[in-house]
Amino acid sequence: MRILVIGGTNFMGPLVVRFLSEQGNEVTVFHRGQTRTDLPREVKEILGDRRPLVNSAAKLQRIAPEVVLDMIPATEHDAREVMRIFSGVARRVVAISSQDVYRAFGRVNGKEFGSIESMPLTEESPLRENLFPYRGETLRNQDDPKRWQDDYDKILVERVVMGDANLPGTILRLPMVYGPGDYQHRLFSYLKRMDDNRPAILMDETEAPWRWTHGYVENVAAAIALAVTNERAAGRIYNVGEPFTFTMAEWVGKVGRAAGWQGKVVLVPQGRLPEPLRWGINAEQDIVVDSSRIRRELGYAEQVGLGEALGRAVAWERANPPKEVDPREFDYAAEDAFL
Repeated sequence: MRILVIGGTNFMGPLVVRFLSEQGNEVTVFHRGQTRTDLPREVKEILGDRRPLVNSAAKLQRIAPEVVLDMIPATEHDAREVMRIFSGVARRVVAISSQDVYRAFGRVNGKEFGSIESMPLTEESPLRENLFPYRGETLRNQDDPKRWQDDYDKILVERVVMGDANLPGTILRLPMVYGPGDYQHRLFSYLKRMDDNRPAILMDETEAPWRWTHGYVENVAAAIALAVTNERAAGRIYNVGEPFTFTMAEWVGKVGRAAGWQGKVVLVPQGRLPEPLRWGINAEQDIVVDSSRIRRELGYAEQVGLGEALGRAVAWERANPPKEVDPREFDYAAEDAFL
């Protein structure tokens, strides 16, 4: 089929594009051209800016995509543009969402108050009651290129994509994704200590038991490609994530084994860790997600096992450390004082 991918040049995007292309689909990627990536030769590219998408509407409509995969819808306006431009053109829109839509996430970051949500979270679990989870007290100006961050909310994206009777939608709620290409370098703070031969990694005793469902980048990309190409996904919302969820202490231990680290996790009394090491979350609220729907309905299963996934993630992180490192995050003298 003809597939248009909006975004698709960062982190999991190139993997999704590769999977779709290898299956024999005619894939076109719309992107700004600012991220270096090696897309398959048979994949077509259209350059343009996502905001506003309407400026590229004519070019995108001419390729007559059957399915539009939006990898980067962040705001309600993003979603409305896609649905408006491809109404009467495409037969389905697949939008990438996040598990930050759940009310439990609002409990974690302190934006929502109330009793602890029961786990695991299914696609029917309550969503956040407060919108715009990353908006500060003062809004950026409308002409600020980062204004979209104030308006970010996947709940509004989902409402728009799933609310058009003439253009069916599919939503994929992604977990904490790790692996090669992770521009957030989620493993780095642990791996650097391991490679620096630190004897221990310190964790707050209240945060060490916290659980958050993960997903390896290649497995998540395969789930996205599956939802794009399987018509059974029309009108459906799917959680994506590994079928097991470790505590953060367990997760660090598994990263350590993949890295060949001989140290251990040491718990520190609540509130005593140095400021840069504190997460500042409500760790009583876990984010454990049930991904059985996509497995049952679409036949999804992980292609890469946990051991291999962590090995690849560690190797990539070692070869691609962040360009800037905050030295306050690695105050080993302060850590030694605790030990």
